[in-house]
Amino acid sequence: VRVVQPNAAQHLKWQPDMIPVFFGRQLELTAATGPLKPDFVVWPETAIAYRLDQAQAAFDLMTDAADGVPIVFGVQRREGLRYYNSLAVLGADGRVSAVYDKHHLVPFGEYIPLADLLAPLGFGSFASQFGNGYSAGPGAHVISVAGVGKILPLICYEAIFPNDVGAATERADWIVHITNDAWFGKTVMPYQHLDQARQRAVEQGLAVVRSANTGVSAVIDPYGRILAEIPLGESGKIDVALPRPVPETLYARWGDWPVGFV
Repeated sequence: VRVVQPNAAQHLKWQPDMIPVFFGRQLELTAATGPLKPDFVVWPETAIAYRLDQAQAAFDLMTDAADGVPIVFGVQRREGLRYYNSLAVLGADGRVSAVYDKHHLVPFGEYIPLADLLAPLGFGSFASQFGNGYSAGPGAHVISVAGVGKILPLICYEAIFPNDVGAATERADWIVHITNDAWFGKTVMPYQHLDQARQRAVEQGLAVVRSANTGVSAVIDPYGRILAEIPLGESGKIDVALPRPVPETLYARWGDWPVGFV
C-alpha cells in the first residue's frame, strides 16, 4: 500500500488558489517511483475539493497518476438535497467502484443538533464545505477493492468507537482510516487519534492503513505496532507491505458484552 499525506493546512485547504496545489501534490506523491509498484493508494479525508458527481476531470488525472492502481480517497458527495462525508474507491478504469458514507457524525462539527431551531441564530456546521452539515450514512460495512481484498472504511473520529468498528456484518482483511486532523494543528490531539487507531487494530486483529491530511499518517500492524509513519506537519508518502490479519480476536467476536455480563 502507498499512503499519501498532502499536508494541507486547514486555513488553506479550501482556498480556491490552493486547491490545485494540494491536489497536484497528491498526484505527484501517487505517481512517484519506488522499489515496488503499490497495489493500492490511500488519500486522506476530503482529499479532493470537487464533489463526487462533478469530479470526472479529477478522476482522469488520478487514474493517470496511479497507473492502473486503485485509489481510496475522501470526498464529499451529494444525493438529492443531502450531503455526505464519504470514502470512495477509484478503480483502474477511472470509475468509482464503491462508496462509503460516514455514519457516526461529529455534533456541531458535521451536523447541528436541533438544526431547525438553531438555524435562525446563524449556527452552521464547519466541517462541510457547503456549510449545511452532512447526513449520516447507513452504518459500518465492508467494501471490496479490486485486486486488494475487503476493507473496513473509517472516516475521522469513527476510529475512536470500538462498537462502530465491530458493527460490520463481515470481517475485513484490513481497516482503512482516512482523517483530517488539521483542525488540531501541531498539538497532542493527532497523536492521541493515532493511538486510538492502534487500539482498534489490536481489538480487531487487523492492520490499519491510516491517511491523515496533515498527519500522523501510518500503517499499523494487527498488534498495534507502527510499521511506518509520516511525521505531523509534513507532506510525503510511505510504501509498506501490509501484514495479513491474525485470527479473529475474542473482542472482535464478542465485543463488550462479557464485561457487561460480569
